[in-house]
Amino acid sequence: QVQLVESGGGLVQAGGSLSLSCAASGRAFSDYAVGWFRRAPGKEREFVAGISRYGTNTHYADSVKGRFTSSRDNARNTVYLQMNDLKAEDTAVYYCAVKLTESTSFVTAQRYVYDRWGQGTQVTVSS
Repeated sequence: QVQLVESGGGLVQAGGSLSLSCAASGRAFSDYAVGWFRRAPGKEREFVAGISRYGTNTHYADSVKGRFTSSRDNARNTVYLQMNDLKAEDTAVYYCAVKLTESTSFVTAQRYVYDRWGQGTQVTVSS
């Protein structure tokens, strides 16, 4: 089983940037597609970004498209979420999740598909 640990959250002013990391241990990380989700206070967990096993495919929620970029370094067992031009509505706990898959192109926004989740990291954007 893979274990996930997110880091990089914090407090930033609107318009600023943060880079989140999701570090994995256990099974070969390249066996997994990865998704980023977030949960804002009083709201359900929502999809943010997804990346396929080798990073060839990515998918973004409309609300973050053009501002957020996901990448991965399988040699370091780490996936990144670069967040630019942050807005107050980006404030949430951010989670990474993995889906074991044989497909090298698989990426999905469906949270119920994912097998394992990290504990989350708080991102707070002040306006």
